Amino acid sequence: MFERHQGGDAAVLVSLDFGHGGYEESLEEMNLLARSARVAVLATVGGRRQKPDPALYAGRGKVEEIHQAVEDTGSNVVLFNHAISPVQERNLERELGCRVVDRTSLILDIFALRAKSHEGKVQVELAQLQHLATRLTRGWTHLERQRGGVGLRGPGETQLETDRRLLADRVKLLKSRLEKLHRQRMVQRRARVRSDVLSVSLVGYTNAGKSTLFNALTHAGTYAADQLFATLDTTTRRLYLPDAGNITLSDTVGFIRDLPHALVAAFRATLEETIHADLLLHVVDAAAPLRDQQVAQVNTVLAEIGAADVPQVIVHNKVDLAGSGPGVDRDEYGTISRVRLSARTGAGLQGLREALVEIAAKPSVTSELTLDDPRWNAYVSQ
Repeated sequence: MFERHQGGDAAVLVSLDFGHGGYEESLEEMNLLARSARVAVLATVGGRRQKPDPALYAGRGKVEEIHQAVEDTGSNVVLFNHAISPVQERNLERELGCRVVDRTSLILDIFALRAKSHEGKVQVELAQLQHLATRLTRGWTHLERQRGGVGLRGPGETQLETDRRLLADRVKLLKSRLEKLHRQRMVQRRARVRSDVLSVSLVGYTNAGKSTLFNALTHAGTYAADQLFATLDTTTRRLYLPDAGNITLSDTVGFIRDLPHALVAAFRATLEETIHADLLLHVVDAAAPLRDQQVAQVNTVLAEIGAADVPQVIVHNKVDLAGSGPGVDRDEYGTISRVRLSARTGAGLQGLREALVEIAAKPSVTSELTLDDPRWNAYVSQ
């Protein structure tokens, strides 16, 4: 019988290079994820492989190196900068004698820390249970034995079968709650459409500065920090713009490379503010070395949730750190293609406000066209 080890807050980080590119940036991102999860990385073990080992992911020799690092540092958890299978996770914990957490589980843990609203907590629990469901399949051998003994004798249902049934019941309940919240959001959204209010959502890679920009525009005072996934719960505020009137501005959860599919599915209710927005302000960290790849990652997730055709305006944030100045860039047709600003210092915010006024001034934005209408992109390019 194998019982899982308890977790901890002192870790050895394992990141292997399979030759796919972006290794250093991925490693730095994993360190930021660990910090956001309140875990101290005491040592890092790297290496190159052609492909993962089926049983131990890292291979026997590398696992021995990891085990030595665990003993030398006194760590109580090993973080893998990869998605590993339930069997690999079990085998690694047997070999290393401590808890093993992969990238997906770490992101789920951060989401659990950050969730504050009822809806956010429901979505996080649903994502965690859906991830756990994969861990119940050939995961831990102690879940396969039959329940027995006084008070536990029954029709022969194994503990694994019981856990699966209870988990399925809980998932069904959580999905029902999210459906109710979805209907409430639809009522609120229809009210905004009837009032002909332009709906704008902030999207972007995690830690791009969306919440800081949101606060700078609306003075909402939402939580903003230099850490990954500081925002989980969508916050919507009205923003008054001279010559345009009121618009609604929504701050949404940030995206990240290899975002777990269970998270995307569970947070679909929150991300509906993005799907049904009239305009997306795609916030980009102008100082990030891989900002183009981050933009591509965000657009991939937007396509996955059905928001690929929503008009976008690129907002290059943190220009003070990038060494460039604020301003508004236009393409050869005179269409606004990019706004450069610093949400922290306020430089360039007026340019963004003027850009929103220009977009909102286009006639009947929310009443004549629907988001699935191909005329949308042509309209925004006018």
